[in-house]
Amino acid sequence: MILANASPFGLTLSIAAAAGYALSAMGAARLGTARLGSAQALMAVRMAWLLHAMILAWSLFGPEPRFGFAPALSMTAWLVAGVYAVESHLYPLLKTQWTLSALGSVAVLMAALLPGHVLNVNASPWLPLHWALGIASYGLIGVAVVHAWLMARTEEHIRQASDSHSGMPLLMMERLTFRFVGAGFILLTATLLIGFLFEKQLYGPNTQLKWDHKTAFSVLSWLVFATLLVGRAQFGWRGKRAVRFLYVGSLLLLLAYVGSRFVMEVVLGRTS
Repeated sequence: MILANASPFGLTLSIAAAAGYALSAMGAARLGTARLGSAQALMAVRMAWLLHAMILAWSLFGPEPRFGFAPALSMTAWLVAGVYAVESHLYPLLKTQWTLSALGSVAVLMAALLPGHVLNVNASPWLPLHWALGIASYGLIGVAVVHAWLMARTEEHIRQASDSHSGMPLLMMERLTFRFVGAGFILLTATLLIGFLFEKQLYGPNTQLKWDHKTAFSVLSWLVFATLLVGRAQFGWRGKRAVRFLYVGSLLLLLAYVGSRFVMEVVLGRTS
């Protein structure tokens, strides 16, 4: 069974973190608002985020380090939540979306059920950096996608002359969206460069560069984001065109690692 791979300590932390996220999400949904509705709900999501961090540390640095598509999603969700925590202090009007708490709960449980493959203890020291940069790019692009969705919703409410409930001016939200895209693109570039330049150190001396699904989708996503940033800088791309490019690039990036690992680990039942 999949759960047989999960340690009792890690599973306990996962259940506690998922419960904390779920409590905050249900509290916000019940009140029909984007903000957490009470001090108890706010404390719950903070504790859930800290427990989530402990789960990630345990999965990577515990007695049996593991990684796979579900832990990658879990780490991305944790990074997104962390960025929003910082933004809520810098921009007090920004309203925390209850859906982020719900997604956090799902991501934690998925990582507990599907903990991934055991990492090789003799792996190259470049490998953690390669993964860290890749997951960080996932997180920043994920935040950009959430901002783009909020931006599109705000524009729609403005057209309808109704209250958008976004909590942030539209132009500020747009600037933040593309700042996150730019930062994620820089980290994605560094990830790809390390993968290409240090491939033998990462995956063994007999490894040869091959254009598998992960490499192809990663390069395609990089090209889409590069086109988006150049189009915005040179031609002033905004609105739906820019958002479509962002969504397409994000989907390709998601397929690059998470999609390929899902097929390997769940569909084919393989770890490599």
